[in-house]
Amino acid sequence: MSAQTIKTVTIVGGGTAGWMTAAALVRALPPETRITLIESEEIGTIGVGEATVPSINLFNTLLGIDVPDFMRACEATFKLGIEFADWGGLGEQYMHPFTNFGPDVANPNFPRVWMHHARERLAAGEKLHLDDYNLGCLAARQGRFVLPQKGHAPRIGPLGYAFHIDAILYARYLRAYAEARGVTRVEGRVVTATQDSETGDIRSVTMDSGAVIPGDVFVDCSGFAGLLIEKTLKAGYEDWSHYLPCNRAIAVPSQNVRPPAPYTRATADAAGWRWRIPLQHRTGNGYVYASDFISDDAAEQRLLEALEGPPLATPRRLQFVTGKRRKVWDRNCIAIGLSSGFLEPLESTSIYMIQTGIVRLLGLLMHTGLDPSQADAFNRIVADEFEGIRDFIILHYKMTQRDDTPFWRHCREMKVPDKVAENMEMFARSGRVSIPKDHPFPLQGWMAVMLGQGPLPEALEPLPANVPLSALPGHMREVKVALEQTVSAMPSQAEFLDVLLKVRAAG
Repeated sequence: MSAQTIKTVTIVGGGTAGWMTAAALVRALPPETRITLIESEEIGTIGVGEATVPSINLFNTLLGIDVPDFMRACEATFKLGIEFADWGGLGEQYMHPFTNFGPDVANPNFPRVWMHHARERLAAGEKLHLDDYNLGCLAARQGRFVLPQKGHAPRIGPLGYAFHIDAILYARYLRAYAEARGVTRVEGRVVTATQDSETGDIRSVTMDSGAVIPGDVFVDCSGFAGLLIEKTLKAGYEDWSHYLPCNRAIAVPSQNVRPPAPYTRATADAAGWRWRIPLQHRTGNGYVYASDFISDDAAEQRLLEALEGPPLATPRRLQFVTGKRRKVWDRNCIAIGLSSGFLEPLESTSIYMIQTGIVRLLGLLMHTGLDPSQADAFNRIVADEFEGIRDFIILHYKMTQRDDTPFWRHCREMKVPDKVAENMEMFARSGRVSIPKDHPFPLQGWMAVMLGQGPLPEALEPLPANVPLSALPGHMREVKVALEQTVSAMPSQAEFLDVLLKVRAAG
């Protein structure tokens, strides 16, 4: 199939994945391309992927979205990173920020400098925290935020940021965007798919109404069901439960009891972890847990007991199998979103994976078409991305120092992929890790987790030549003071949002 023959794209499934795909395709493809999205109001959406990573800004730019308008429609707040509580040990906290450590956000060497300083101070009986040397961490914990000003070079920064969003409102927002630009929505359920007898390509899908909808390309956004990629094409699924034992989640919204904080919180619990995602109008909460270590009823009770405000709905229970589809692209079908695989939302990668899937799909449709000779390479790239995120999530569990419950003892003792084990051993010996340049989580993220949850390495690489050991204490004091002064000049997120949203709405 060549790019010239692709005249119709049919998307099966709505929700965040379906409407992100529809919005991007209608924005980027030639206007004569017919885009149809099929969804059923009866099925509904999971709607718990409410925390994003900074790449969402690229997606908004691609669509030409006005950020204040998007934030008003989705009840969004800013997100500077993720706070991890009780992961290394009970009572301990650290943050994985979106801003690099140190005063120069483009310099990845600061954690190495900090480790030398921390070792010196530890010998003197003082324990340092890497978070204290990060602009995003300091701003997040003080509830402050400011966007970079055009034409103005900040003294330190700028902040790296993403958003917390109401996923159901986000899908509704993108639906309006897509339909206004020509996407056709069809209400109903897909009951069967018809394949070409020679190639196996999907030629059409049949609705419960009897309607038949054809397509040159089909995008499976049907969620865990995998209506096309699995039930029709039998692409197969790779189960990673032996690496990530959590297989259940319970989600419930609650009332806000304080101004929303500009960060996500992930709190380790007896048999998994709880999330807190603060939005403008409510707080999203959930418990991801392993059913081998806690019952569903006990997990729900634990989640409700931990809420900061009254619940706003009945808790929803979800079941999942962590893993990925063996083929994300099979024949003329590409799976995007939960139909392609599932990794628990510990590092907020659900929407990120939808976005990268869309970018790859656009690359095919705008240039080469669905050339079967590229499918193996395409699927390998997707597999590498899934495995990279999987390994980073595994790191959080494996690096725990906790042994207070059977679940955490299991995590400490479980076998992990060779790449994770090798990096943990390398870090323990020298403070180094080996991360590919195209890894979804760069070096700074691995350092945040390893230094946040584990002890300092046994030995360290030499300091950079421009930071002699004798000058280190003074240098680190200057860095800390400069960061603190920069943060103190920022408004609170509540103040910044109030001005940003009201001014733009009035304009």
